[in-house]
Amino acid sequence: MSTWFGGNGACAVLVLAAGVGMGAALPAQAADMTLPAVKAPVVAPVEALSPWQIRLRLLGVLPQDKGSVNGVPGSDLKYSDSVVPELDISYYFTENWAAELILGVTKHDINGAGSLAGLGKIGSTWLLPPTLTLQYHFTEFGAFKPYVGAGVNYTWFFNQKADSADDLDVKSTFGWALQAGFDYMIDQHWGFNVDVKKLFLKPDFDVTVAGTPLTGKADLDPWIVGVGVTYRF
Repeated sequence: MSTWFGGNGACAVLVLAAGVGMGAALPAQAADMTLPAVKAPVVAPVEALSPWQIRLRLLGVLPQDKGSVNGVPGSDLKYSDSVVPELDISYYFTENWAAELILGVTKHDINGAGSLAGLGKIGSTWLLPPTLTLQYHFTEFGAFKPYVGAGVNYTWFFNQKADSADDLDVKSTFGWALQAGFDYMIDQHWGFNVDVKKLFLKPDFDVTVAGTPLTGKADLDPWIVGVGVTYRF
């Protein structure tokens, strides 16, 4: 009995002790083991848009046929329509509020009507009608972005030519403007635009017919209807 304990018994005790020690060490080692942190995927930020925007439109300029010559009973005037290209520039103060300036020129004939019908084409004039509007853009309809606006217009009349009249001078003047339209955005930058404006424009004019100087008012008040493309920088 003593021989077994002193020989093989001693070995068994040592093996048992080693096993107990390893068993105590394993939980400690397991507690020390930590899994590597899993990082969330990085999502690229939405590209920030510039406050600047431009549009290139094709405009139909449709004046109303109304006007008169002072002191001539039954006098009236008619004007030709026009289709012209136009560039406008917008600046966004906020996501909803923007200012728009339109730039373009258009030419119109002035014709006699009513008691002036016998004069036919009285003359023609070119117009430069820069119009500045303050707009509110609705942003809750996704790619469809309607807006409304109001502002002021100043129209220069130039390159005026008299036909049946001896002389013609339409006076440059201020007017008011109302606006409604929408952009349909294809992506962040490009879109399709439809726009309608109403200008309240009633310039005075001087005209000389058969040597007689006359004055009057041209009630133009044109509708301006445009379609084109939008680019947001």
